[in-house]
Amino acid sequence: MDDADRQPANTLVSRQASNDQGFGRGRLAQRYLNLLEASLTGMLFEDAPCDYWSGDKFDANTRLLGRDWPSLSFTMIGGVRMRNLRYACETVVLDGVDGDFIETGVWRGGACILMKGILEAYGDATRRVFVADSFAGLPPPDVENFPADAGDLHHTRAQLRVSRGDVEDNFRRFGLLDNRVVFLEGWFKDTLPDAPIDQLAVLRLDGDMYESTIQALDALYHKVSYGGFLIVDDYFLPACAKAVDDFRERYGITSPILPIDYWGSYWRVDHKPIR
Repeated sequence: MDDADRQPANTLVSRQASNDQGFGRGRLAQRYLNLLEASLTGMLFEDAPCDYWSGDKFDANTRLLGRDWPSLSFTMIGGVRMRNLRYACETVVLDGVDGDFIETGVWRGGACILMKGILEAYGDATRRVFVADSFAGLPPPDVENFPADAGDLHHTRAQLRVSRGDVEDNFRRFGLLDNRVVFLEGWFKDTLPDAPIDQLAVLRLDGDMYESTIQALDALYHKVSYGGFLIVDDYFLPACAKAVDDFRERYGITSPILPIDYWGSYWRVDHKPIR
């Protein structure tokens, strides 16, 4: 890869670095978070992709946009969506928005590891990070109840099945596994409605399907504090987008949906609780 190929990624990193001063616990903490992001996405060591559509060579722009599946690194959301998550988590800490962090659908755990790293960098010893996943891949489509998922093949993809033990080990590698990392293991319909969560400041959805998305929204959105964030990793997928749009219409949610990149979107909760 020549310098021209690297330029967009490096330019973005430079712009982000220029914003580091004035955040949180100083320059050292921000350098730690920059390094953590680069490590989790595989940007640091140029981790090659393992999917069939990206070829066998690392490409910085592809990884930045989360358009490949890394072989060894800890997340497939890419640099832009990872930075969006960091922005949301840092913002709620700095603004004093109450609540824990959760991701529903975690793969190898990289986004949740970043959440925990941010809490460490800011010296926040009260919030918890909830790690919600079946740890067995995605469910087969329940077409009778969720017709928008007809034809979905996510359940056939072995690469999406990562065990809880492997995710715990990934937290350990970064020295970030403790009793404030809470695992919710099982299908969302079984684990999320009764999860021991009082308030959320950041709710990140990465369930791909209509079923997974709507179940997470139904169980958790009303717990997001005013000023908190709702992040949808897969808003570009029609079934996921339909679940989000249906939910917003049902409850009259008009908070602007903001694009992150081609894939993801988010909004900041600016309304009273829906229940």
